[in-house]
Amino acid sequence: MPQYNSGQDAQTAAPTFQPVRTAMGQSSFFSLDGPLDVAPGGGQVRAANFAGLAQVARNHGRDARGIVERYGMEARVLTDPESLIAPQQLADTFEYCSTAFDDPLFGLHIATIQDPEVFGCVTALCRSAPTVRAGIRCLIDFLPVVHAPDCEVVLIEGRETAELTWLVNADIGVNDQANYQAAMLNTKLLQAIGGPGFRPSWVSLSADTRSSDLPEIEKTLGCRVVGHSARNSVAFPVHALEQPVPSANRLLFKLLGSYLQRVKSEHSQSIIDKVDSFIRGSLARGTCSIERCAEKTGMSVRTLQSRLSAEGAKFSELVEKQRETLAKAHLADKRLSLDEIADRLGYGEQTSFGRAFKRWTGITPQQYRASSC
Repeated sequence: MPQYNSGQDAQTAAPTFQPVRTAMGQSSFFSLDGPLDVAPGGGQVRAANFAGLAQVARNHGRDARGIVERYGMEARVLTDPESLIAPQQLADTFEYCSTAFDDPLFGLHIATIQDPEVFGCVTALCRSAPTVRAGIRCLIDFLPVVHAPDCEVVLIEGRETAELTWLVNADIGVNDQANYQAAMLNTKLLQAIGGPGFRPSWVSLSADTRSSDLPEIEKTLGCRVVGHSARNSVAFPVHALEQPVPSANRLLFKLLGSYLQRVKSEHSQSIIDKVDSFIRGSLARGTCSIERCAEKTGMSVRTLQSRLSAEGAKFSELVEKQRETLAKAHLADKRLSLDEIADRLGYGEQTSFGRAFKRWTGITPQQYRASSC
C-alpha cells in the first residue's frame, strides 16, 4: 500500500531556527529585522507564474497588459513576481490565453520557457538539500509559505514508485492550463534536484486532455502521460529519493531553511501582522510606502486602509511604532552608528531620526544609548 508521507524526516528536514548568541546572551550572528517580503495569505499566489507571458502575448500580436487587466489585475503583475494575485485570476488568465492563442496546451508551453524559480526561494532551498527526499520535503513544507498557501503538495511512496502530487484547496473551476504548467515546472524541479540521471516514470493529469495532444505532452515531459486522472502527479522510481542532490549546499540549506522555518512559524493572517512584516522588511530598502504595501499584500490602497481601520490602526502609526521598536533595538547594538541606524529606519539624515526619537521617548538617541549601557 502506498503511504502518504506527511511526517518530518529528522535527518533531512530543513533545520529549525537557532540564533547564535554571544556570552552576553545577545544575538550576534546574521540577523534580519523581519521577513524580506510579505508572505502570501489564503486566497493568494505569487504572480511569478506569469513569467514570460508578456513575450508570449507579443508573439501572438497581443498586449499582455490588456489580458491581465481583463481579470482585474494591474500591469505590474507582469514584471513583479512578488505581486500577489488570486488563484482564480491565474486560472482564468491561462484558460483565456489558451482560447485566444488557439493553443490547447498553453500552460505546458509557457512552462517550457520558465524555470522552477517561479516557486520563489523555496526552489533554491530544494536545490541546496542533501538528498532528493530532503528537497521534496522542503517543497512540501514551504511552497505554501512563500508561493501559494492554497496549494498542497504531497509525496506518496509505494514499494517501487513514488509520486509527487499537487492540488489546489479551493474551487476555481476549470484549471487545466495551470495544471499543465505545474506538471512541467514540477518535472523540471525534480530533474534539477535528481541530477542528470533522473527520469520521470509517468505523469498523471486531472486535465481534460485530448488524445490528439498526448503525443506532444509526452514528448515535452519525457515520459508516459495519463489524462483524465483522479490526481495530478509526477511519478519516479522510489529509490531516487535517497539520491544526493548535485547542487547540495550545506550552508545555504541551513541558512535559508532556518529563515523559511521562522517565517512559517510566525506567519499570521492578521492584516496588522502582515503590514508590520512589510514595514520591517522595507524600511532599510527605502520602499516603505502604503502604495507599495498595498501592492505586496495584493489589494488596493483604499482596501488596505479600510481593513486597517477596522482593526483600529493606521499605516502611518504602524510605521512609527515599528521605527521606534527597531530604533531601540539598534541603539542597543554599539557597533551601529547613529547614521547607520537612521539609514536602516528609512530616514534621509540623522537629524530627522533624532527629532523623531525624542518625540517618541522624550530623550535623544545618544541619551537612550548611554542609559542602556
